[in-house]
Amino acid sequence: MFGKYTAQEFLKRAEAFHGHAAPGVLLGAFLVEAARARLPEGCIFDVVSESRQCLPDAVQLLTPCTFGNGWLRVMDLGLYAVCLYDKQTGEGWRATVDPEKLKRFPLTREWFLKLTKKKDQDGDALRQEIMDHGAEMVSVRKIQMHPEELAPRHKGPIAICPVCGEAYPASQGGTCLLCARGRGYDLL
Repeated sequence: MFGKYTAQEFLKRAEAFHGHAAPGVLLGAFLVEAARARLPEGCIFDVVSESRQCLPDAVQLLTPCTFGNGWLRVMDLGLYAVCLYDKQTGEGWRATVDPEKLKRFPLTREWFLKLTKKKDQDGDALRQEIMDHGAEMVSVRKIQMHPEELAPRHKGPIAICPVCGEAYPASQGGTCLLCARGRGYDLL
């Protein structure tokens, strides 16, 4: 079970939400479940994903934490790990894929460590290995979030950018970040 979903239901939801049943979303589901299982019943929690790829989608599929409500944040550290923690106390759990444990699961290890090119992988067999053994690939450690991570995150005062004329959080400086850093596109 993945939250309230059977394995097949989760696969279908992952396909619909992510675009396909990516191995990263499937493995991410095991990380989320491993950490959530250790939280007290009824705990109101936040999530930090340490990767921006796939893992945040598993979080959004299996928890009430989303980017939109601010309960899910990404600290893009390039690590495939997720932290679930009590919003009030900061006590929680960090679940990660354990490279040592992956030695027992060759298809997942080759995919995860990018030892085999995607075109040479057997995607169905890889997904099946993850679905059958994902829980065995995870390590979990207790964490305590730093106090500054628990502080409410508010935008604060809003200013109008003198360059583009759009509203932005005044705490970002004299201009919006888009104008300060440059746009990746041209306005036509």
